[in-house]
Amino acid sequence: MTNAIKRLAGQTAIYGVSSIIGRLLNYLLVPVYTNYFLTHEFGVIAEMYSYVAILIVIMTHGMETAFFRFSEQEVKEKSKIFGTALLSVFFIASLFVLFTTTFSREIAEMMRYPDHPEYVLWFGIIIGLDALMSIPFARLRAENRPVHFAFIKLMGIGVNIILVLFFVMACPWVMENGSPRVVAMVSAIYNPDIGVGYVFISNLVASSITAILLLPVIFRGKIVFSFLTWRHMLLYALPLLVAGLAGILNEALDKILLKYMLPEDIAMSQVGIYGACYRVSVLMVLFIQAFRFAAEPFFFAEYKNENAKALYARVMKVFVVTCLFIFLGIMLYMDIIQYFIGKDFREGLDVVPILLMAHIFLGIYFNLSIWYKLTGQTRFGAYIAVIGAAITILINVLFIPRFGYYASAWAHLVCYLFMTLISWLWARKHYPVPYDIGRIFLFIAAALVLYRLHGFIPAIHNLVDWTISALFLAVFAFAVLAIDQEARETIRPAVRKLLKR
Repeated sequence: MTNAIKRLAGQTAIYGVSSIIGRLLNYLLVPVYTNYFLTHEFGVIAEMYSYVAILIVIMTHGMETAFFRFSEQEVKEKSKIFGTALLSVFFIASLFVLFTTTFSREIAEMMRYPDHPEYVLWFGIIIGLDALMSIPFARLRAENRPVHFAFIKLMGIGVNIILVLFFVMACPWVMENGSPRVVAMVSAIYNPDIGVGYVFISNLVASSITAILLLPVIFRGKIVFSFLTWRHMLLYALPLLVAGLAGILNEALDKILLKYMLPEDIAMSQVGIYGACYRVSVLMVLFIQAFRFAAEPFFFAEYKNENAKALYARVMKVFVVTCLFIFLGIMLYMDIIQYFIGKDFREGLDVVPILLMAHIFLGIYFNLSIWYKLTGQTRFGAYIAVIGAAITILINVLFIPRFGYYASAWAHLVCYLFMTLISWLWARKHYPVPYDIGRIFLFIAAALVLYRLHGFIPAIHNLVDWTISALFLAVFAFAVLAIDQEARETIRPAVRKLLKR
């Protein structure tokens, strides 16, 4: 069991090169955005990427997970399963790109961007490409090729970062400080009126290059479409589509609702502030994302093992403890982390602990959700996600007019808490896993108590404050060891090995 967890940790670390380190580099653009753009301009970025998150789920329509499931069951038919999933996504993505290209102006007017139909055109292509790329990326994950996966991901991220820095920082500086000849050269490719549009152009170029790099993965072998296989995959995937759509609504809908439910003169600024503070929780989000990349194929691969359920339970415990360390690391060092965003955006930092705890419960729910994926009862995932979406929409609609983005943050936490509870109750009946619920909630309670106690300590001096924060982290580590025997048994050999050196 320990070796299996080490293998999962190793794969999570490698996927983390692209998911955590790569996307962390991407998220490090947030200080650029929040210092070079006004709050309402960053609100445009936050809103547009909320639409991307929602539409990607529709375009992929659960085929990524269906590919994992069917390729594990029918090892000899992996090529056919890949081709079927790829062409299914390609067909829907192509229709979407055609639709957004044809009606870009009308869609832009509906979104209150009548002067920028190009936003719709660019994002239509970005969404189509990103949806299509999800299947070859899934193939790399299923084949346990995380290094290849990480290389392509990092290339796309690198191109995006370089272009954003060039258009958002370098070009304006050159236009203001460069010689006439250099200014003339830059003016040939740069127009300051495009503004935040350069963020979208950079993404479009990066997505295009990533798609080109994935062509050898796509065309490795013959692409075959089987209608019968597609029908079986679709029946499995449709509940996942509903679940995924409801789930992403929980994540992304709040930015859209804030725009339309707050007074128009402040709405986009509030979306920008909330979107920036949402990204302060980047380390938690990226760890969970990297874990999900590695864990989904891992869970399917371990399903037939005799100790699978005990392994899943142990993975859950390790996952929660890791998330709580990230939670405390962010909150205890908020005096440093606040500089991640521009000064005008920091008024919303009070929502960060709420969002961090919400993401922890989202990660717990992901661990729990494996029961309905493994047993093929994906309809339960749809039920749970729809309930969660209903809670999210209800809280946002009722309380945004009064509490603004604070209502959106609490909606996240309440939603994921309820989804976790419902999934755990149903899992006990259909696929019982011996999760150590008591200790998990003791870990969470210990982290919250330490966080609150730390808040009562007045600021003294940076070095003193940081030392105190480190001591609080050490106290949490000792609390975990005191509470959990498995943790002690895991750490003891490592300590002995270290002391022998």
